Amino acid sequence: MAVEIKEYIESGVLEAYILGSASEKEINELHQLKARHPQIQDALNDLQEDLECIAQHMAITPPPKIWNRIEEEMNELAKIPDVDAVKITISPKSNGNHSKKSNTGEFVEVQGPSSHIRVHKIWRWILAAIFILGKIFLAFAIYFYLESRQTEAQIQELKQELNRIKSK
Repeated sequence: MAVEIKEYIESGVLEAYILGSASEKEINELHQLKARHPQIQDALNDLQEDLECIAQHMAITPPPKIWNRIEEEMNELAKIPDVDAVKITISPKSNGNHSKKSNTGEFVEVQGPSSHIRVHKIWRWILAAIFILGKIFLAFAIYFYLESRQTEAQIQELKQELNRIKSK
């Protein structure tokens, strides 16, 4: 029996449970075994401590002024009056019942107030300037193309006239 418990602990079910990717059947089985075998609870605690240590060692400290920027952006968003509340609907399971648990693998459908993308004000001006500059450059390109065609035509006329003068 101890060998079976050791194999169960090493099977990866505990990791899947802690990371939230275990199936409902695996979760129920784990809860039943955990109640009967204290070494499974010990293994879960060890695994959680290991993951916390990994998370602490791999954590990246944010720049010192980031909290001020976040607070400014949140205050700016709070000032916008035309933002509607986001509508959240939980998709029903296949049998039509809603589950009260959120970690059972259900998806939460989020529908925003509109399908338009918001652009920061400075980007609007930059994009408008790029558009206008593009039109100006297009006008210059067409102008210089027509000028070069006209000068080529004049050069051809001059060559023909020069040939006529030489042939006389």
